[in-house]
Amino acid sequence: MKRRFGFIPLFSLIFVLIATAEIVWLHKLQRLDHLLSDFLVKTHAEKLQADPDIVIITIDDASLAEMEAKVGKWVWPRSVHAEILEAIYQQQPKAIVFDLTFNEKDKDRPESDQLFNEAIRGKQHVYFPITLRSLNNDAYVGRLSDLQQALGLIKTAQADPEARGGFLPPLAIDMASWQVGTINFNHDRGIGRSYDLYSNLSGWLMPSLPAKVMQSLGYPVPQQAEILLSWRGSKYPYKRISYSELYADIDRAKSLRPANEFHNKIVIIGADASSLHDIRPTPIDNEYSGLDILATAMDNLKNQRAMQMPSQWPFLLVTLMAIAAIYICFVKRINALIPAVALSMITPLSIVLAYLALSQLWIIHIITPLLIVWTYYFSLALREYWIVHRSYQATIKEFGRYVNPHVVKDWIAKEGSEHVGEKAESRNITVLFSDIRGFTSLSENRSPEEVVALLNRYFTLQVEVIFRFNGTVDKFIGDCIMAFWGAPLDNPQHARDAVMAAIEMSKVLEKFKAELEDTNLDFDVGIGLHSGPAVVGSIGSAERKEFTAIGDTVNLASRIEGLTKGVSRILVSAETMRLCGDALDFHPVGSYKVKGREQEVILFSPLAPICPPSPQNDKDAI
Repeated sequence: MKRRFGFIPLFSLIFVLIATAEIVWLHKLQRLDHLLSDFLVKTHAEKLQADPDIVIITIDDASLAEMEAKVGKWVWPRSVHAEILEAIYQQQPKAIVFDLTFNEKDKDRPESDQLFNEAIRGKQHVYFPITLRSLNNDAYVGRLSDLQQALGLIKTAQADPEARGGFLPPLAIDMASWQVGTINFNHDRGIGRSYDLYSNLSGWLMPSLPAKVMQSLGYPVPQQAEILLSWRGSKYPYKRISYSELYADIDRAKSLRPANEFHNKIVIIGADASSLHDIRPTPIDNEYSGLDILATAMDNLKNQRAMQMPSQWPFLLVTLMAIAAIYICFVKRINALIPAVALSMITPLSIVLAYLALSQLWIIHIITPLLIVWTYYFSLALREYWIVHRSYQATIKEFGRYVNPHVVKDWIAKEGSEHVGEKAESRNITVLFSDIRGFTSLSENRSPEEVVALLNRYFTLQVEVIFRFNGTVDKFIGDCIMAFWGAPLDNPQHARDAVMAAIEMSKVLEKFKAELEDTNLDFDVGIGLHSGPAVVGSIGSAERKEFTAIGDTVNLASRIEGLTKGVSRILVSAETMRLCGDALDFHPVGSYKVKGREQEVILFSPLAPICPPSPQNDKDAI
């Protein structure tokens, strides 16, 4: 017990340190948290409606095919976008947001760029994307302080006036018309779950395109690095209009589309044709349109419904409390099934609560705390199992010396390995003593090693018989065997089994003598049996105990065995004979005076025709 109590605190302390490091710093299990939260987010989003005031005009596969005959292959002249821009702007939308990069001027069609710039000029709330790049030759590099107004940079107290930045800006657009924001894909382990609001460039805050648009429209935008997206709907949650359909309607003398289709809407123009590869993995789908990611970010800012994640400290506190509860259960030796059942109930309940929390715009990662707590429980439970198993094996090994191993297993199943033989109790049993007669003649012409080998062989044969007839070997006293029936497991036929074993032991003796092939040997056995009450259990000191039986019944059985010489190989008391009932026949051999008893003991010999007759008794007696 001391060892067990000492191990658990040490293991628990180490485990708590590891758990704290994982929850607060390491986050090695976060991938599993994301797997569950992504599933819950997707399930929850399917029931939600996207903002109907956000509309997407998409350059899809059909647009590329249909527009080729009119304006040529992609990339189209920018005059095409000018026509679309003019048509949309006439309906007074809230904003027109291009999710198309215009980072290079069209050298082959400069007039097209000019038409596009003329269409943009003077119009409010027309926005363009810009991409952040490292400071290399592929990027437009400039001093941030010089680009503050053009890029809408926010200067903080830490802003470095000499800092430079690398960008892919919309160089095809006149700088006076720039209303730009970043569209860099923000992913966590390959999955897009959040969207940048501001990128910190040496103390200069560069707004993202959603932040720029919403801030310009008067919506509050928190000055933070990113937002955790609250997804709505399934794969294509926002209203989508094919670019080619809208372009075809412009050429019609009479429009077939609603006159106020874009009135007071936020219109996003971009491409998600399969050949243009603007798809990203998200919790909703592995091939989610970048247009819908942009729209979701704007939706979240417009409606103030971005997700939040709680601090890791409450998770750590709950985890440590659960570990403490399990620790108490194991230290106090409470049934290990109780914390297992509790955890089995808490686990699905936690998943339900995590799902319900999504409605309140909270994403709660519960897998890490649950895995930590379950791991802690299973670690202690497996150790407990190992201890019990080791005790079980030790018990089988210990009591297998006395009892048939199959009986030991039944005994342990009934009592438990920790309680087997723990308490002594009074039982009605049948006790057998068997002693070799003529052992001197057996050993006088043999070396000590040969004598020991012969005894071991003899005892092995006789113990097998005792076990076969459900007996318990108590001890070996020199060349004597003490055994009993009726304990440790109840056996209502203990007397009959004991007598049957004695008869079989007599047969085994003859086989053993035949094995020796020495006709000059003159030895025999005497077997005495008596039935009655005795105290059975592990008896002895704290340092050394033996599973044994004590009492007057044991003493009388020993005395009866001492009376066998010259009378019968097997003698049983009247009590044993009566308990056998009609199962066996007995021959009375008379009454005998026994030391320690005033009354004589009436003895019987079981009838077994297969055994050789005793010269002093009836021919059928053993």
